[in-house]
Amino acid sequence: MMDADAIADRLSDRAPKEIARSGVNRAAVAVVLRDRAPSDASGPDVLFIERAQKEGDPWSGHMAFPGGRVDATDASLRAAAERETLEEVGLPLSPARLLGRLDDLEGRHAGRPAGLVISAFVYHHPEPGPLRVNHEVATTHWVPLFELGDEARSVDFRHPAVPDQRYPGILVGVPDRHVVWGLTYRFLELFLETLDQPLRARWPSESG
Repeated sequence: MMDADAIADRLSDRAPKEIARSGVNRAAVAVVLRDRAPSDASGPDVLFIERAQKEGDPWSGHMAFPGGRVDATDASLRAAAERETLEEVGLPLSPARLLGRLDDLEGRHAGRPAGLVISAFVYHHPEPGPLRVNHEVATTHWVPLFELGDEARSVDFRHPAVPDQRYPGILVGVPDRHVVWGLTYRFLELFLETLDQPLRARWPSESG
């Protein structure tokens, strides 16, 4: 199965699409990978966080990659992703290897227009150790990266703000709670397509 070197090679084969438009807010996230047991050749785990419930936060309770908005004090988008990861889960990315960058995406959330551009940086961490979450994070989940394309994990997700619409989701924990969808799903889709491991999501209601 693909290791960190192979993932870095795949990411380096294509230039990420960067959105440089002015007048929008910026955010950055870290897609953090860790090796599984030495005897396990199935590939790395990837880190997700469950964002804490917070009134007024359009991404409250969502599954996400660690990260957040870029501050004026951040030297770069990458620096913002690393700072936010340290703040949210206590994981310094200075020992980690930057494997590459994904395409920038525009953040959209139910019922509101896009106004946020998010950048994603992929890291391989040799020894992440125990995580220490802050008030912004409810739970953390290390999930086998290449299991995310299994059809058994594909779920039908509906957001309470737009109950008449449905979105593709990937189950990574408790049903109806730990579902990767929306922006994080889109980043995951981009990442796995680059690795020739596309998501095979399908609507459960369409399966025979």
